[in-house]
Amino acid sequence: MAEDNGTAPEVKDAAGEKAAQEKVGTAAPEAEVADLKDRLTRTLAEMENLRKRTAREVADSRQYAVTSFARDMLTVADNLKRAIAAVPAELRSGDNKAVTAFIEGVEVTERGLEQTLTKFGVKPIDAKGEKFNPEFHQAVYEVETADVPPGSVADVMQVGYVIGDRVLRPAMVGVAKVPAAAQSQAGETTETADAKGD
Repeated sequence: MAEDNGTAPEVKDAAGEKAAQEKVGTAAPEAEVADLKDRLTRTLAEMENLRKRTAREVADSRQYAVTSFARDMLTVADNLKRAIAAVPAELRSGDNKAVTAFIEGVEVTERGLEQTLTKFGVKPIDAKGEKFNPEFHQAVYEVETADVPPGSVADVMQVGYVIGDRVLRPAMVGVAKVPAAAQSQAGETTETADAKGD
């Protein structure tokens, strides 16, 4: 019986070790599988983010690829407008068919250029009468006028353009300010009100 008692614990210990090894043996692959699933999930998420970022960059490249070319073409458009404006009114309404044909040709060319720019996402900035916005307008001077509210664009010297949502060229504008006569009247009214209060 002593021998049975002596060998039984060894068998029990061996069985316990085997069970512990099986637990450790199954726990290690389960942990490894969980780790691999986590890494796979992260990799898939990174790949999806990369795909989205690449698609966004490709779309931006397509939209803004013509930016420098379009900026150079704006100079051509400005020169065409100046050429049309330089022809005196009496020559336009005159009977000279050559001058009339020339003016019409320049106007058609200008319209064609503007249509082509629009086709590639280049659009003019509508500035006149709008509130001055330094992101889209470049103030060149201030003008006293009651035609538009102070701080608004009163005059456009050079048309501005955007491509997509980026400013290609800001509009060069004159900004309205309160006329001096109106300022002096407002000052007199304030002084009179202050004097009555005393």
